[in-house]
Amino acid sequence: MNKEKQYVTIAAMVTILVGLIIAIFLLTSQKNSGSSNDTAKQQTSQVKRDPKLDQMTLPQLNTTIADDESEVRLVTTAGDITLKLFNRYAPLAVENFISHAKAGYYNNTTFHRVLADFMIQGGDPQGTGKGGESIWHNKDKNIDSGQGFKNEISSSLYNIRGALSMANAGPNTNGSQFFINQNKQDQSQKLNTNQYPKKIVAAYKNGGNPSLDGSYTVFGQVISGMIVVDNIASAKVKSEGEGSTPIDPIKIKNIVILKEAK
Repeated sequence: MNKEKQYVTIAAMVTILVGLIIAIFLLTSQKNSGSSNDTAKQQTSQVKRDPKLDQMTLPQLNTTIADDESEVRLVTTAGDITLKLFNRYAPLAVENFISHAKAGYYNNTTFHRVLADFMIQGGDPQGTGKGGESIWHNKDKNIDSGQGFKNEISSSLYNIRGALSMANAGPNTNGSQFFINQNKQDQSQKLNTNQYPKKIVAAYKNGGNPSLDGSYTVFGQVISGMIVVDNIASAKVKSEGEGSTPIDPIKIKNIVILKEAK
């Protein structure tokens, strides 16, 4: 009996010791985890906002046509859309667009891809989403080597609601196709506010597509006619995704150049 009691006592002591070791391990793990979280929080708080962001010129946020901006009117079968173009920040895209417009390149082309709460896309003379060339194609290989001209990304321009942007098939493949950002949903909560001007964060509350920033050249902004853009975006389409072509074609009759930058 004494030996049995000794064995029981030893077993109990071992159990208690194991329990203490486990408890100490758990407490240490929690402490280390807390320390890691605190470090992460400290690192996040140490990421400072660049004060220059809020000093950037943001020409999309007003309807005035500056001397270094152009103005055009898209006359469509759904109504007129007036835009201003940013020659200063996207000179290649604006020159390409205006030159095509003057030459009638966009006349009677369709909005071949429309997605409600996203964008409307046009500028393809084939109407398939696979056609269209820049004005430099086969003319100036220094600008367009055959795949399209380079992206022009500016910290002054964003894909907010109403922004006019170049469509592309990847970096530096801009041809003739373009799209207008139509999304109405508040996008401000999706932004890293350390990377966006405060006024642009506010503008994204009205909609737009911030996921496109940095990948697509913004070169204009709708200043009147967003109701027309919304109507085009809500048109009934043949299918979804890339094949979201309106059942009843919506066409650009022509583009009127109202003003060219000085």
